[in-house]
Amino acid sequence: MASSQSQAVLDGVRDLLPTIRERADEAERLRVVPEASIKELDEVGFFRLLQPKRFDGLESDPVTFYTAVRDIASACGSTGWVSSVVGVHPWQVALFADEAQQAVWGSDTSTRLSSSYAPTGKAVITEGGFTLSGKWSFSSGCDHCSWVLLGGLVFNEEGQVVDFRTFLVPRESYTIVDVWHMVGLKGTGSNDIVVEDVFVPEAFTLSMGDTGRCFGPGQEQNPSDLYKLPFHSIFTGTITTPIIGMAMGAYTEHVEMQQKRTRAAYLGEKASLDPFAAVRIARASSEIDAAWALLTNNIREEQACVERGEKIPLGLRLRVRRDQVIGSQRAIDAIDALFEASGGRALAEGTYLQRAWRDAHAGRVHAANDPERALQMYGAHEFGHKVDPGMY
Repeated sequence: MASSQSQAVLDGVRDLLPTIRERADEAERLRVVPEASIKELDEVGFFRLLQPKRFDGLESDPVTFYTAVRDIASACGSTGWVSSVVGVHPWQVALFADEAQQAVWGSDTSTRLSSSYAPTGKAVITEGGFTLSGKWSFSSGCDHCSWVLLGGLVFNEEGQVVDFRTFLVPRESYTIVDVWHMVGLKGTGSNDIVVEDVFVPEAFTLSMGDTGRCFGPGQEQNPSDLYKLPFHSIFTGTITTPIIGMAMGAYTEHVEMQQKRTRAAYLGEKASLDPFAAVRIARASSEIDAAWALLTNNIREEQACVERGEKIPLGLRLRVRRDQVIGSQRAIDAIDALFEASGGRALAEGTYLQRAWRDAHAGRVHAANDPERALQMYGAHEFGHKVDPGMY
């Protein structure tokens, strides 16, 4: 259950939804979320939901965060996507050494971060840290942020890979390259990040090996159970949740359209009186509800393990990933079914349905939504085989 402060954020977000929806076309034209929307979400406290209390954050329940993301995406897919991936980063920064946390929030607790976790960069071990170089793609919302979290392989002096880390880099040390011209999630500004021989102190890095075992040095300053949950459970949920929100928005618009629609090919019959139309929305709504219920229930089960002081079982962590990738597919299947049943008017520019259809399929290609790997890991574990750590 959300605290009073967290509930106030949810209420504030819901008050913003009509305006966010009105700006959806503007976001697509600009190819970034309008600055006004980011400012309004900041003012209601959205970006502080997963931020440590010692830096004016709320340390909210992850499901509260997901609920806010879902609602935002139901009004505008691009805004929901950027809100989700930018809004989750305070959770990871809380795991960094205190020196890094202070650098991000010490003088401004409203600082925001973007990311690109694919290890396309190269880091070489140097005295006191690493020298980082590379180009990273798909850093959603980077224009609204002053730091970035980047994935990189670490090489020793012999040129061998010895680690995979996340590097925390300030805005003055990287370049944003405007490359975002896409048919879906057009308003996310998911541009490239370029870094050239930048020194990153050790304290501004996290080993993904440590992250995988739910450890980070920042847990000493931020002892909340929130920061003991698995990285890949929290972060992959931030990819599926906006897609579920898009499906909810598509469902709402479809129902409204069908209530007003008459079908000329069927002698002017009201679409809402078509029994097959009723069956379609029943199936679609069930898929959406199932995706949401499994995502939230699994996170709750992980939270319960942490609260009891127990290690989260590998089987549960794999189940989180199983239901996350299938949840994305359920939501997309629902959007597809609704879009196909909506008639030609759904094709018109400005309708939520056609935008949700494009945005959801764009979100589907994110690495976190790769179903085969997640499902194979779950099945292999059920058969008693050793599972490659991967993204669980």
